[in-house]
Order: sequence, then structure tokens, then C-alpha cells
Amino acid sequence: MADTGDPNAGLEMRASDADRERVAEQLRDAAGHGRLTMDELEERLEHAYSAKTYAELEPLTRDLPAPGATPPLPATAAAAQSPLVGGTPTSRRWSIAIMSGSTRRGRWVIPGRYNAFAFWGGVVLDLRDSTFEQRETVIRANAIMGGIDILVPEGVDLRVEGFGLMGGYEDATSGQLAPPPPGAPVVRVTGVAFWAGVTGRRKAAKAAKALGGDARGELTG
Repeated sequence: MADTGDPNAGLEMRASDADRERVAEQLRDAAGHGRLTMDELEERLEHAYSAKTYAELEPLTRDLPAPGATPPLPATAAAAQSPLVGGTPTSRRWSIAIMSGSTRRGRWVIPGRYNAFAFWGGVVLDLRDSTFEQRETVIRANAIMGGIDILVPEGVDLRVEGFGLMGGYEDATSGQLAPPPPGAPVVRVTGVAFWAGVTGRRKAAKAAKALGGDARGELTG
């Protein structure tokens, strides 16, 4: 596994008209629900339609829920409702695979901000045995000619909000799973997939492993 690279490289790619319109629609939806004032909407739309790269588009919706999503609860109230929130996060805040593979699973406390980057390689983040430092976790997942898979427990609110350019960026959760409960931790996945795939899915929690590096939340390549 390689430990060097720029996790945000994909954000410097040029945005298309369809990308700009997608962001504009999300901004209008937010204004329709009272999350943006008309002045804020006008200002952000101006930036959206003039944006040249994904890096310019991404901040415009960073503080907004996905269209149709349930708005987040205050962090203090939500944390009190969920046993999955709390603890000291791991010091390593990234997973990188360059012409290789990187897997992270087991018991670890996920920091509020985490980066995953794959170039001609694959990253797997299995969070089903993990807990979260904060109620909302943002995973910035960028892939170029590679793949990133993110698995979260079924009781977590997963929001996959990145861009796919000649690739896929999707939530592949089975329709048979029940919606997450009120106050559930939120995992928000953002970034860019270029000739690549970034997939998030909610799945039933695994049985805890008693032995091996994975049970300690270590990286394996």
C-alpha cells in the first residue's frame, strides 16, 4: 500500500453543465425548505453557474442535506440518543491506495473528517464494528480509475453526495433495510469518481472478531 498522494486531486477536474445544474437544483430545494434565504440562494447560484471545477462546486452544498433527507438534530441531543457516538478518534485520518489496496475494518473510533483516495487501486472502509467521534462524519472519497467501498451499520444515516464523471458515485443500500432511527449518526460521503466507482451501503453489523489486526481497526493492504 502506498502512503503518499493527494486525496483531493479529483476535485480539481473540470465540472460539466450537468454538474452545475445538479448543484443548482439542490440549492433551490434547500431554499424551498427555508434553509437558505433568497439572498443566499442568489449568491450561491451565481457561484454554481460560474464554477469551473468540482472544488468550486463542492463547498456550495457542504452545509446542506441531500434533497429529501431528514435534517440533522443538534449534536448534543443526537449523541445522547446513540451509543455509537463518542470516544477518542484514531490518529490516522486517511486511507490511500495507489496501484494497490487498502482495507480498514474492526473496532476503531472514526474521526469527524476522514479521507479516502484510490488511484488504480481499491479502498475498503468497513465501519460496521466502529463508533464515531461525532454525530456527523464526513468521508471525502476521491477515486481515479479505482474503487472505494464504504460499509456502515444499518442504524447509521448514510448520505452519498459525490460526483461521478465517467464513473459511478452511488448508495447501494438494499431496499429491504429499515430507515435509520431518529438521532442516528450521519455518515456523509463526498468527492469525485473519475473513471471509477465510489459505493456506500448500509449493512447489518458483523459479529465482533476476537483475534487479528482487523479487530483493532488496523489497516491491511
